[in-house]
Order: sequence, then structure tokens, then C-alpha cells
Amino acid sequence: MTHATPIRGEHLSTALSLATSGVPPLPLRVGKVPFGNCLDCTANACGGRPNMKTPGPCLCPAPCHGWAAATTDPDIIDSSAWAAPWREAAGVAYHPGGAGLTVVDLDDAAAIAWARASLPATRTVATTRGEHWLYRGVMPSANRVRPGVDIKSTMAYTRWLGPGTGPLTALPDAVRALVVREPAPARPGPVTVPVPAGGGRCPHRSPVFLARGIAMAEQRIREAAGAVHATVFGAFLAVLSMHGRCGCLTEAHTQRLFAAAQAKGESPRHCADAWANALTRLGM
Repeated sequence: MTHATPIRGEHLSTALSLATSGVPPLPLRVGKVPFGNCLDCTANACGGRPNMKTPGPCLCPAPCHGWAAATTDPDIIDSSAWAAPWREAAGVAYHPGGAGLTVVDLDDAAAIAWARASLPATRTVATTRGEHWLYRGVMPSANRVRPGVDIKSTMAYTRWLGPGTGPLTALPDAVRALVVREPAPARPGPVTVPVPAGGGRCPHRSPVFLARGIAMAEQRIREAAGAVHATVFGAFLAVLSMHGRCGCLTEAHTQRLFAAAQAKGESPRHCADAWANALTRLGM
């Protein structure tokens, strides 16, 4: 195999060795995180979706999509496109699910003690603070399944810290059960939302004024980077203070506002509470 730009180093050699054994590696930068997207892929402009099951239509060979960049193709790993990441790499990670493995990441002594009492023995890798227990088989990944315990398998990456010791054991039901969630409670019935009856003087010069106000409130909610509930309340308060006393607001308008809030994670009940609180604040 001939490479236009030969790249060698401890991390690259480790990655090529892993790929040969069927373990898909990727470089890690300082902080144990993958390399950020390249310029062509900034903000996923290429269409890559690192949190989905596949990286999307992106054809960029650089390792810029987290776990989805992991590969067993030596021509990609040792290519000029991956040269800079390997030169700057602080470590090597791999995609356990891509290798047919599940890693139980035990962060501390208490988690290790729990595993020894609750899980079948398997291959073990020492980490800085705890241990990785490797099982043969794949499952969904999940963090904080219990104190000090994460599951790394599909759609996840973990550091390569060596082959470990002990034989691999088949993935047990006790590990699979760690990511099983309790059924979600039944959704409450429809929430009745009071729309002000109005009766005051209408300040709108045209329907466009009201439409713009609703659109601005929706945008404010959509762009909330944090404190979503407070942002939703503020948006509801602004709409009601301007349009709540003349009777122009309709149920269709409130449905639009509630839909924007629920798209950010607010429940129907939280939306109704924020609306009611805004009405109370305005004495309506």
C-alpha cells in the first residue's frame, strides 16, 4: 500500500493495528474528545449527523464526525486527510459497537464493587479512575445508567487503553437491563387554554401587525439556548400584553405558540401554566 503522505507515530500505529483486528479507531484530541468538524463540515453543512446511526451523506475523509468517523479502512486512517489529527492526537478511541463490543465504563471504586457483585466476570481494562468491562455483543449506549456507570456500544466511542485481561464474556441480560427505561406515564388529557375575550380598543393597524407579533414570539422561543421555561413565559407575556385585551387572539394563535414551546421540550401542562401565569401577571 502506497501513501502520498506517509504518517507514522505511536497513535497512528495503534490505530492501524486496531483496524487490522476489526476494531474501528479514531484520533482523540486533548480532553478525550474527537476532533471538530473540518471547514467543509462546520455546523454539519455537509449533511453529516454524528448523533444518528450513520454519518449522513458527508464524504469528507477527515475524522470530524465523532464516533461515526471511526473506520477499519487503513487507506483512510493513514491518508493525508487524517495527517493533522494524528500529529495532534492525544490518544486513540474506538467505536465499540463497530467492533461488536459493549463497554461498561466504571468510573470509581464503588462502581467497580457493584459490577463485581452484580455482573459476570469478563475482559477488564484499567482506566485512570476505574475500569472498562468489555462484553461480546452490542446494545444501545447510555450514560449514567447508575452512579458511576456508563454504557458505550453503538453510536458511541471510548478510549483505547490496551487489550485488557481475561476472556470476553457474552453480553449478559443484566447489562442490557441497565438501559431499559420505565414506560412513560400516560399523557394527561387536553389542556384548556383560556383566550382573552377582549373588548378593549384594538391597536392593530392591520392583521400583519398581529401576525408579526406571533412570528416574533415563535422565533424567540425557537432560538432559546437555555432557560426555556422562562423564555416561553416571557414570549407569552409579550404577546398577551400587546394583543391580549382587544380580542384579536384566537385559539389558532395559542396553538402556534404552544407548538413552538413544546418543540423546545415544554409539556402541554407547562405551557398552560406559563400562559395562565402571564394572564395573571397582566390582570387579565
